[in-house]
Amino acid sequence: MRNSLLFKLFAVALTLTFVVACGPAQQETKTADLTYVNWAEGVAYTHLAKVILEDQMGYEVTITAADVGPAYTAVATGDKDAYMECWPGIHKDYLDKFEGQLLDLGTVYEGTKLGLAVPTYVTIDKVAELKGNEDKFDGKITGIDAGAGIMKTTENELIPQYDLDMNLMASSGPAMTAALKDAIDNEEWIVVTSWKPHWMFGRFDLKILEQSPDKMIWEEGNIHIMGRTNIEQDKPELAQFLKNMFFTDAELSDLMLQVEQSDEDVEIVARQWMTANMDVIKSWIPEK
Repeated sequence: MRNSLLFKLFAVALTLTFVVACGPAQQETKTADLTYVNWAEGVAYTHLAKVILEDQMGYEVTITAADVGPAYTAVATGDKDAYMECWPGIHKDYLDKFEGQLLDLGTVYEGTKLGLAVPTYVTIDKVAELKGNEDKFDGKITGIDAGAGIMKTTENELIPQYDLDMNLMASSGPAMTAALKDAIDNEEWIVVTSWKPHWMFGRFDLKILEQSPDKMIWEEGNIHIMGRTNIEQDKPELAQFLKNMFFTDAELSDLMLQVEQSDEDVEIVARQWMTANMDVIKSWIPEK
């Protein structure tokens, strides 16, 4: 009788152990591994995506800043789940190179604009008017990271087509805006590679130089999120969330300006923006 009772207790314990091992606590952790480029808009909304996924959806999230080329490569090879800032018009080389290795998860922002920008006190309004005034800009165009699409089109198309005797200086998004601020503080002439959306147009008085109709380099476009090809199969909820993410111009401008003006960490500002805009955030979170 004693042995029979011990056997039954052992069986119950074994069953409970199995239930616990297979229960919710042992379910696979939800993860997201995202990459982005150090551009103001992408920095802001990638950090926002991180806090939403963590706070509202229970994910463990890794975000990694990279240059454009390595970012595309990481997603195409499956090392990252998604690249957060594809500009199709200026990233055509990368999209062609990795054709069939990326999944377009849709637009996160519509109405982008690219061009060369100058402070409003600079007395030229057109790209063509840079010709003959190169020395006033010290013969240079202040750019961002070398792999960016706007850098390639400026170097390979704009400078030759407009016959400019100017050098394109590679740096980074933050370095470019720092140089812009220094020049404006001293009312010096400066021309920079620029794009909208960007907080610098809310902070500084700038104008984008007009392109000649017969020498159009950049057109308006959209920003897309690109995922690895099997993200919908492996992580359907994450894929749907990234598909649902979308900003109006006012929303993204507000987020970027708050990030730029705050001394707090970007993630803290992103979490504050999330809390204040839960009606928008809830529309992105997939229904269970």
